[in-house]
Amino acid sequence: MKRYFSNSSRIIAAATILAILSASVAQACTGITLTANDGDIVRARTMEFNIDLDASVILVPRGTERTGATPDGENGLGWNAKYANIGANPMGMPYLVDGVNEKGLSMGLFYFAQAAEYQPYEPQNADKTMASWQLGSYILDNFATVEEVKAALSDIVVAPVVFKQFNMVLPVHFVVTDASGKTIVIEYVGGELQVTDNPLGTFTNNPPFDWHMTNLQNYVNLGVDNVPPQKLGDVTIQGLGQGTGLLGMPGDFTSPSRFVRAAIYSHGVEPSKTGNDAIFQAFHILNNFDIPRGVAREEEKDEHGNTVSDYTQWTSAVDTANKRFFFRTYDNSDIRFVDLMKQDLDASDIKTWQMSGYETATELGAPE
Repeated sequence: MKRYFSNSSRIIAAATILAILSASVAQACTGITLTANDGDIVRARTMEFNIDLDASVILVPRGTERTGATPDGENGLGWNAKYANIGANPMGMPYLVDGVNEKGLSMGLFYFAQAAEYQPYEPQNADKTMASWQLGSYILDNFATVEEVKAALSDIVVAPVVFKQFNMVLPVHFVVTDASGKTIVIEYVGGELQVTDNPLGTFTNNPPFDWHMTNLQNYVNLGVDNVPPQKLGDVTIQGLGQGTGLLGMPGDFTSPSRFVRAAIYSHGVEPSKTGNDAIFQAFHILNNFDIPRGVAREEEKDEHGNTVSDYTQWTSAVDTANKRFFFRTYDNSDIRFVDLMKQDLDASDIKTWQMSGYETATELGAPE
């Protein structure tokens, strides 16, 4: 068995910690799911935050040992990774916030402030308890399908554990998609687990997922087809150019507005022929959700006088059929990827590729 002690234990610079603690949480991530004509499923998302997350791509090999965290500092649920998985891990953590495993099961962690409330913790349940930021990796480590995930969630406790780097309980929820395209949303609201089918594959942040689905009813007038000319008395009113079917679509960066746009775009595009086509289609769609630095900001400054501003740090996509993790970053628009199935799935420890610093749009080679 393998134990990973890695750079998750490295000391984060004091200045970075102060910046994190003084900044408000990010609430601007957007997720979509596409199905290609050949049956391949692609799940993609943006990652927004207001400080540099220093993200990497990591390979978690089979057999990696994990220990869940608890609110009282005792060891929680222990497990060994059954399946190898790959994806993004901010700040050197050995846990993924987005990724895919060798069975094609994929997971995305999204902020869920204002609504997330985890399950009550009792010390006698320590051996089945974990923290919110560990749940995504637990899912990828252990399960092959959405149905397996559903069956297992009631046996664990996701407790309000303080994430020390942020000095807060991380308010998050999850979207999980398997290679068949079946998608669910996992949320903890009012201290209770809620698992909801997600037939659209669209995902953002607050409020809870069922609210977003209801909110779509406010936009039944929208469509991708241009509307015909309208008559007002004897006057014919023509639309101004293309896109008249989407007049009135919300264009701001709030979570409800992004959900509406993402649902329309992801289901309005022409179907992709192959999974590879769907990968690039997903990046095209998510171009519409890029947040440049400075346009979504808090009125307050942090303690150093800097503007608190979310921006799109990376955009990623997972090919659930071929088990590949694609990404691009704020500072490098080239699309790069790592093919999970070309790696050593039984490696002795976690392998790391830096997201930054690559100059070409190509498959990444040997890890650092």
